[in-house]
Amino acid sequence: MSSQKIPDDVRAYLDSVEGARGESLRAVFDTALEAMPEGYELAISYGMPGWQVPLERYPVTYNKQPLAYVGLAAQKQYNSLYLMTCVSDSDKDVAFREAWAATGLKLNMGKSCLRFRTLADMDLAIIADTVAGTSVDEFIAEYEKVPRK
Repeated sequence: MSSQKIPDDVRAYLDSVEGARGESLRAVFDTALEAMPEGYELAISYGMPGWQVPLERYPVTYNKQPLAYVGLAAQKQYNSLYLMTCVSDSDKDVAFREAWAATGLKLNMGKSCLRFRTLADMDLAIIADTVAGTSVDEFIAEYEKVPRK
């Protein structure tokens, strides 16, 4: 089990989502929390709970904000899980999509945003594997490969 403390603002965000949507959001959050590699920081960022690379660890970002790794948001009609490793590393994106296809579940995903309405839309084992699959050092290395203006 993760030893990461859940900040009060993150807990309040998660508790504010009611009904089945809230239950599925919290289940996905708990899966990500349990699988999260050491070194990522949990906070509210971009208006949603998520894990990021702390600026103390990597301050050289294009927007002077911490590098977002995983985010989770309650939208009006669905929930969103942002898996930034699927944007920065095309091999991980391909592996994620192939693993998902093998489940028979419909994939409703953009570049990094996996949209879901219920827990039945999700494969938590694939989510856990994807979250656990990139250390902070690997994520920074992938970020540094992308040319910036």
